[in-house]
Amino acid sequence: MDRACELRCRTTDSPLGKIEMSGCERGLHEVRLRGGKTPDAGPTEAPTLPELLGRPEEMTEPLVQCVAWLDAYFHEPEVLPGLPLPAIHHPIFQRDSFTAQVLWKLLEAVKFGDTVSYQQLAALAGNPRAARAVGRAMRSNPVPILIPCHRVVCSSGAAGNYSGGLATKEWLLAHEGRLAGKPTYPGGAHPAGTGRRARGGPSSPQPAGRD
Repeated sequence: MDRACELRCRTTDSPLGKIEMSGCERGLHEVRLRGGKTPDAGPTEAPTLPELLGRPEEMTEPLVQCVAWLDAYFHEPEVLPGLPLPAIHHPIFQRDSFTAQVLWKLLEAVKFGDTVSYQQLAALAGNPRAARAVGRAMRSNPVPILIPCHRVVCSSGAAGNYSGGLATKEWLLAHEGRLAGKPTYPGGAHPAGTGRRARGGPSSPQPAGRD
């Protein structure tokens, strides 16, 4: 981690349990799903996110934006396109690596309600034989949900692994599928990569926070 960064850490609640965030003035460093709840309730039952623990003046702008973004993700996803994605300032994105390239491509190309397979994402990142490396990149993702590694599934249509647990991944996919008007996970999920953007549609603007 950048030693010059003065990190601030905050915790908020969510339908999936506690979410911990850390960041400096330059951007987010990490988002961690701490759980504490069994994600068995339907997305329509998601409670409103409470106020962040701590005083507002102690929060950096990226943390403020992250709270607003997560609140919209869980409750008003239709407003997400108009919200700024918090800047991300983690060492993994400061290097020119395949992992960083895969994570940026995932953010750029696979939108809310879409899924993509590991192999398809490898092809989008320029190396169709690197599906295993894509899996490692997903495990290295420091900001889950914001960079949506939960949207990467197996070619068979199975949900696959997730650092937050399979139940959490299925909840997120069901939440997005329902609100996007698509079949939901598990049992009847829309096939991986069915979205236009997941098939390599027109490029989106550079993701916010990339140095």
